[in-house]
Parts: sequence; C-alpha cells; structure tokens
Amino acid sequence: MQLTAFEEAETLGAPIPCRSLDPEVFFAETPADVEYAKSLCGTCPVKAACLTGALERREPWGVWGGELFVQGVVVARKRPRGRPRKTEVMA
Repeated sequence: MQLTAFEEAETLGAPIPCRSLDPEVFFAETPADVEYAKSLCGTCPVKAACLTGALERREPWGVWGGELFVQGVVVARKRPRGRPRKTEVMA
C-alpha cells in the first residue's frame, strides 16, 4: 500500500490546515477571507500535491494548494461582489 502525501504528512505530525480548520474557510466569499485561506496554505507540507490534485480533478471552486479556483480555472484574486467602480480607487 502506498501512502498519499497527506497521509505521510499526518504520520509525521505535520499540521495540514485544511484538515484541522473548518473547511468553509477554503470556500470563502469575501476577497479578504480568500486571501486568509491562501495564506494558510503557505506553510502546508502538501501544498504542491494539493494543487496538482485540484488541477487534475478540475476543482470548480475554492482554495486548493494556495491558489484560488473559480469555475475550474486558477485566478489571482477574487473580485468583490457588486458592480465595478466607474473610477479607480487610489491604493
């Protein structure tokens, strides 16, 4: 029997954020919450395996391997709800 990357990490006692926190965190609605979920993946020992699996499965949405999926495509940022502003906002 071959262990998966997730099982190996858990055997070694490495914390995996998506297995220890509420899964809803990784399917957040607001841009700030999505960025928080992505930051949780930053130190995950199975980040690469998670992203590879999500790409292979064509996950429809959520944060996988530190990347945001929207309609099965990796996007850089989640846009807030509502209409875009007519004028640019000074950052």
